[in-house]
Amino acid sequence: MKTNNITITYLSKVSLASLNGSDKEVDNINPIKKVTLQNGEELPYVSSQAIRRALRDKIKELGYPISPVGQSSTDKGAPKTALDPIKYIDDDLFGYMDAKAGSDGEGGTSDVRTSPIRVESLLALATYKGDLDYATNFMGKGLKDSKGKPIQPNIFETEIHSGVYRGTVLIELDRIGIEHQVEEVKEGKKIVARNLVAKELVDNNEKAKRVLAFIDALQMLWSSGRQSRFLADISPKFVAAALMKSKNPIFLESVVLDEKGQVNLEQLNTVASDYERFIDKHLFAVQESVFEKKDGMISLKEGFEAIQTWVKSYYSVQL
Repeated sequence: MKTNNITITYLSKVSLASLNGSDKEVDNINPIKKVTLQNGEELPYVSSQAIRRALRDKIKELGYPISPVGQSSTDKGAPKTALDPIKYIDDDLFGYMDAKAGSDGEGGTSDVRTSPIRVESLLALATYKGDLDYATNFMGKGLKDSKGKPIQPNIFETEIHSGVYRGTVLIELDRIGIEHQVEEVKEGKKIVARNLVAKELVDNNEKAKRVLAFIDALQMLWSSGRQSRFLADISPKFVAAALMKSKNPIFLESVVLDEKGQVNLEQLNTVASDYERFIDKHLFAVQESVFEKKDGMISLKEGFEAIQTWVKSYYSVQL
């Protein structure tokens, strides 16, 4: 087995926030996204789409050109990017899809790149308790509407939550900067075989730069949504990471808190032991201002530096 991916499960701590909006049930209440457990309790979450958007925006903020968005190739299709993983880092890391309608009775085609960056939603470990932020918009005070009537204050409420959130990403190192194409083998006009061939889009130096940019974006993760009134930091404060020989987010369900609200390191050690033959290297890194640093943990700075070293070593580059 060859090393081919990095999986990272992380914890973010939020004191008070309304991270990801959901559909409105009542006109004057702004809800947050929640998943309902079997016992009826609800866990707030930030969708994987929102996390991917935040990571893309952060990569742009860090100075990398992002693929421009344009109109879909079909009338009712979703907007598309430039579909150029050679030129644009986000088309490479996050993939794309653009469907094209067929003509003269022929079926349509599509340009598809499956994302080599896999992203799980950011899920709260603490249930939603029904907390609401009460607010009133007085912007219209002293003004009148088109009929001459005084504009009344707009009263509204927003669902808020406090707690620790858990997220996971998996980076397919062996697919960054690579495009797989089907190559047909013919004997005369007959197709006798179809082989999947890997096409190198960029060199290893560029591959490493792109993954390192993603790691930086994850370390400084910040979502711009609902931050005007509820400024929140969703960057990792604890990280369980592994350089793997087989693709699986092994820590996805295993990073939990103990009864004291600290990371359950003993449980994580059992996971590392269970998957030992599939793990090249692993680490547990913590920001001591948020969680207790136990034996077997390193600082968050050391953790991200180690992950960067894994990336450089995998691609055999020095940056």
